[in-house]
Amino acid sequence: MNTTRFEKMTTNQTLLAVAIMGLIIVSSNILVQPQFHINAWLTWGAITYPVCFLVTDLLNRRFGPSRARRVVSIGFIFAVLASYAVADSRIAIASGVAFLTAQLLDILVFDKLRDTSWWKAPFIAGWLAAIIDTFLFFGVAFAGTEVPWVTLATGDVGIKLIINAMLLAPFRVLMWNLGRPRSAQA
Repeated sequence: MNTTRFEKMTTNQTLLAVAIMGLIIVSSNILVQPQFHINAWLTWGAITYPVCFLVTDLLNRRFGPSRARRVVSIGFIFAVLASYAVADSRIAIASGVAFLTAQLLDILVFDKLRDTSWWKAPFIAGWLAAIIDTFLFFGVAFAGTEVPWVTLATGDVGIKLIINAMLLAPFRVLMWNLGRPRSAQA
């Protein structure tokens, strides 16, 4: 892989990306708890969480997959620790497992598709990652409890897929500013 293709990521950019990622994850972990369910098939977390994939995809586009993985890894540690403070421990563990698995899948698929049409990498990577993330999260967080997790997972994944498609517009706008790799700047 040609690493000169990508911008170098500064410490401040890394810290900002980790903070944004952590804020989205912790907020989503609060909003997925039973007291915040919108109805029997949807949580507020389904609406906030897909923004993580937008952040990851912009990082991947500009800084490359290794830097995106670095932010995800640091964000994973931060988010799990912070989630323990604001959410049930089972939700914190489920979030960590699902987040790390889905984000690494998103980075891998995005990188494989990065040189195709501008929308394919974020769309396909986001859909695959959202499906994996949702069913891993709900299975670990709520299996064996009173929470109707299969119904919630089904509703949440549907909303996440719709939001992922809607995030293509901001991705397109931001990819030439925040997400522009070095090779596109010349």
